Amino acid sequence: MKNLAALTLSLAAGITLAFAEPQVGQPAPAFTLTDSDGNPHNLSDFQGKVVVLEWLNHGCPFVVKHYESGNMQKLQKDYTGKGVVWLSVVSSAPGKQGHMSPEDTNKTKTEKGSAATAILIDEDGTVGKLYNAQVTPEMFIINSDGVLVYAGAIDDRKSTDTADIAGAKNYVAQALDEVLAGKPVSEATSKAYGCSVKY
Repeated sequence: MKNLAALTLSLAAGITLAFAEPQVGQPAPAFTLTDSDGNPHNLSDFQGKVVVLEWLNHGCPFVVKHYESGNMQKLQKDYTGKGVVWLSVVSSAPGKQGHMSPEDTNKTKTEKGSAATAILIDEDGTVGKLYNAQVTPEMFIINSDGVLVYAGAIDDRKSTDTADIAGAKNYVAQALDEVLAGKPVSEATSKAYGCSVKY
């Protein structure tokens, strides 16, 4: 009976570890994903650069808010222009909202005017689950040492109304400005809002 209890605890611990959230202040989980052009990207390829991970689903009204307004694209342009690598990650499973073929992904990228460095396809959800990404949009920032320094929402206005963007505190812009200035991130976590990731 004791052995069974120990085994149960051991299994429970294993499950917890397997699905543990990545910790801000710790090395970001390593991964390799293929982009919509068929090119592989390994997180370690970007060592020495600041990296943004943006969980993406163009069928989600919260994502629509940030793309229809041009807010997400402006962030992408502003910070890739400062040497930041911006990776949009699509973890929607085949047949689920947000899943698209690589060709349709590229067509949508052009139509939306995305300035992301690449759009990564994660249709089996491995990387989404590795990062415990729950919603779209959900944002992660990794510094040039490969350490996760921000995890959470794009801003502090949990709505689908584009009018709310102007008065919102943009956590991602704030964190990136601090990281690029060599400062610690003053608000390193927040509660992400949006549509559930369609694993």
